[in-house]
Amino acid sequence: MRVIVRTVSELCVTVGSLIVLFVVYVLFWTGVRAGDVMDDQIDQLQEQWSKSGTRPTTTGSSPVSSANPASPAKPAPYAKGRPFAIMYIPRLGFTWNKPVLEGTGTGTLKKGLGHYAETAQLGQKGNFAVAGHRRTYGDPFKDFPQLRRGDAVVLTDGTTWFTYRIDKGPYKTVPTDVEVIDPVPRTSGYTGSGRYLTLTTCEPEWGHSHRLIVWAHLDSTQPVEAGKPEALRR
Repeated sequence: MRVIVRTVSELCVTVGSLIVLFVVYVLFWTGVRAGDVMDDQIDQLQEQWSKSGTRPTTTGSSPVSSANPASPAKPAPYAKGRPFAIMYIPRLGFTWNKPVLEGTGTGTLKKGLGHYAETAQLGQKGNFAVAGHRRTYGDPFKDFPQLRRGDAVVLTDGTTWFTYRIDKGPYKTVPTDVEVIDPVPRTSGYTGSGRYLTLTTCEPEWGHSHRLIVWAHLDSTQPVEAGKPEALRR
């Protein structure tokens, strides 16, 4: 009997240790690795941009407002699984910046945020939709519920700054509600075509039974040579 009790106790300790190690892996190690991977993606982009010698896609040095929107030159198709832009959200902290890659596959979302390939390109007419993990792999959208109407979401493709302003969200829905990334999302409040941004992440924080959504419109653009947009200036 004592042998059985001892064996069961040892098994419980072993299982408990494995559970603790798994939790440490999920909470800590994946975050450390993801942080390094995201930094590497950003470094790749910045190196690529510094070597490309490209010029801004908009003319002049003054910001373009939503009252007189520009039509940014349509970029070449994004390469699947590759980074093409960097996103900044001041509400989530002025040190918060994440690479945006093409596609939303599991491997891609381990490296950063993922662009829904079937949606509009950055700054173009339609809906530029981006997904990100709420937890694990760097927790990029951990504080997603803090986003509010009027918050800025800023992106750059190395030539142009794109400043979007949130209009609605966080809006809770189910994963099957794919209309949230339509060119004119049905429940967004938008009534006509425009240049929109949709961000999506999982809900609850440690689950995936629902999704949280925010919608934004393109508020202004300016060439990178004009300096950082106002939303990124402290």
